[in-house]
Amino acid sequence: MVNSNLKNKIFRFIKYWLPVFIWLIIIFAFSNNPTVRASEIHWRDFSVKKSAHVIIYAILSTLIYRALKSNNVEMKKTGYISVFLASFYGITDEFHQSFTPGRDPTFRDIIFDTIGATLAIYFIWKLLPKMPEKVRLWAKKLEIT
Repeated sequence: MVNSNLKNKIFRFIKYWLPVFIWLIIIFAFSNNPTVRASEIHWRDFSVKKSAHVIIYAILSTLIYRALKSNNVEMKKTGYISVFLASFYGITDEFHQSFTPGRDPTFRDIIFDTIGATLAIYFIWKLLPKMPEKVRLWAKKLEIT
């Protein structure tokens, strides 16, 4: 029979870290496919793709933040580590794309990934506390704050 401490650790891993790993797999799956144009108009294609980078890595940074916070890591360290890990994964993702036919790694994508990761933590630290109570309660329910 598994002791309750081990069960608790497994439950906490599944609850907090499994979403991070699932999101990493989703990012990997997207970057493993050849790129397609989001629009025939260059600026629109650029805007859609770079916005996707920002949003995807903002979500990743938030998930990492939530997981680290569950381990009682100090708030400032949690934010910095979240941005670092999300950005580092962006770097490894660009490296991975160098082996994917039809994909080219770009430093610009790493910048957009880092912007997304940083904006998420900025939102959690600076903007979320000033949001309406309903939004703050929603964030608390999701265990972001």
